[in-house]
Amino acid sequence: MPRLTTETFGSGNLAWLGSGHAIGNARTETVNVAAFTEATHYPDGFLRSGQPVAKVAGLLVPYDATEATVTGAGILAGHILFDLKVKGSTNVPAPLLDHGRVVASKVPGAFVKPAAAAKLSATTIVYV
Repeated sequence: MPRLTTETFGSGNLAWLGSGHAIGNARTETVNVAAFTEATHYPDGFLRSGQPVAKVAGLLVPYDATEATVTGAGILAGHILFDLKVKGSTNVPAPLLDHGRVVASKVPGAFVKPAAAAKLSATTIVYV
């Protein structure tokens, strides 16, 4: 009898994308899984497509939306393009959307388009 395994994939809701422009041009970055909280960011084992992230010390971490925070985790690096399966605290590669159009109201969580220009300095994203 062959040994069969079952694999689960995320829901892949891409409604947050405002256009298909940047899908083929996402760059690969490494996610610091230990910086994310399982209960908050990936309760079902997946970081959601559209998750806003910042880049600190060369790794993607949760974006700090506090308007006064304009350094480190307070600078938006972009959004994780597709659902990303995470397990434990092992860093994983992920496609990062850092340019294009994004529907802010459809980004997972309570995301609000940053008002401070410094928070958007690492991206060329137009929020619609």
